[in-house]
Amino acid sequence: MTGHRDRSVPGPLTAWQYFQNGLYYLHVVLATLVLGLAGLPSLLRHGRAGANRVATRWIGYMLWAARLHLGIACEVRGTPPTGDCIVAAKHQCFLDILVIAHAVPRRAFIMKREVMRVPIMGWYAWKVGCIPIDRTRGRDAMRAISTEINRRLSGDGLGQLIIYPEGTRTLPGERRPYKHGVGTIRAATDLPVVPVAVNTGLFWPRKGWGIRPGRAVVEFLPTIPPGVPAEGFVARLEAEIESNSDRLMAEAGFAPQGAPAA
Repeated sequence: MTGHRDRSVPGPLTAWQYFQNGLYYLHVVLATLVLGLAGLPSLLRHGRAGANRVATRWIGYMLWAARLHLGIACEVRGTPPTGDCIVAAKHQCFLDILVIAHAVPRRAFIMKREVMRVPIMGWYAWKVGCIPIDRTRGRDAMRAISTEINRRLSGDGLGQLIIYPEGTRTLPGERRPYKHGVGTIRAATDLPVVPVAVNTGLFWPRKGWGIRPGRAVVEFLPTIPPGVPAEGFVARLEAEIESNSDRLMAEAGFAPQGAPAA
């Protein structure tokens, strides 16, 4: 069952803030076209390494534009991983995708197959190592993903595989049961898992419109090493991510309905 705790409703955005929201998205579309097309020679010549260089530049530009147009500063806490691992993160909005992906050197996502067919963005998703998932296949899809991960581990490495255990974006304070896919993949690959807590949804709405200024924080928590028993793993992961996300949101002034803000 989903639980949701509301904070105080903020005041409405000004006309200027709505204008800046629209200007940001226009800026991002143009930057994606320019940087994506300009980076094609690097992608074709250097493969994954070239795609990652272009992706780092593109994501960094999007974060800079968010600060310019929207007044959002992004802070990364903890130590982003650099080796092969699973990054299991709280997911509230598009902003946490950008911040996490920018913080690690060889990012890869498990994403819907349809997204990887999108021109430009999809090309780079393939090249940086994102893994498509066919959700209609259920458990067979998880087995296929685990097989692909082990194939890469025996080759030139996996990188940092970013997974959202809740399976969807959530509102600040919302709780959804964690899916067992992350536990299945961990058990099949014996990879370390790096939990990530966020407060990004306080500033960047789930649907991406009505973005507000503030300091968004993404925190890489201590790694859960291989060898931790599978029994209770998902519950432990959920407790660490949710409690620390609650802490970050409380620092930013979030409080359950009826409770005083921090």
